[in-house]
Amino acid sequence: MVHGTSGYRGTRVGVTQGSAPRHQSDNGAGEQLPRIRVPYWCAKGHETRLVFLKLPDEQIPKMWDCPKCGSPATRDPGHAAPTRPEDEIFKSHLDYVKERRSSQDAEVVLAGALERLRARGVLPDQLLGDS
Repeated sequence: MVHGTSGYRGTRVGVTQGSAPRHQSDNGAGEQLPRIRVPYWCAKGHETRLVFLKLPDEQIPKMWDCPKCGSPATRDPGHAAPTRPEDEIFKSHLDYVKERRSSQDAEVVLAGALERLRARGVLPDQLLGDS
C-alpha cells in the first residue's frame, strides 16, 4: 500500500539523533529518537503492531496492509477497513504471467527452454518420459 506520508521520514530504525551518516563511524554521540508502537487490525481480526518514530498522529498511516492476509487494516479495532475493489487485489508473479500468455504460448516457451537445455547437455532426452 502506498501512503501519502511516510512514517519514517527518511530515518532508518536504530538511528540516533545527532549520529553521523552511515559511512562514518558512530561514536555513540546522540540520543535515541522516541518510538511508538501502533496496532492495526484487519477485517479478519489479525493484529499487526508496527514501530514508528514518534510523530504527530496525522503523519502515521491510518491504514496498513495486513501481512497475514493482505487485507487493508486500520488503527481502529471496531471498524474494519473497506475491502479493495477486485482490480486492486494482490496478484502473484504467476497471475501476471497468465495475463500475458495463453496456455499454448506457455507450452511453446517451455518446449524451447527444454530444447536449449538438452542442446547444452544439461537435461537428458528421456526426462520425465519427454521425447
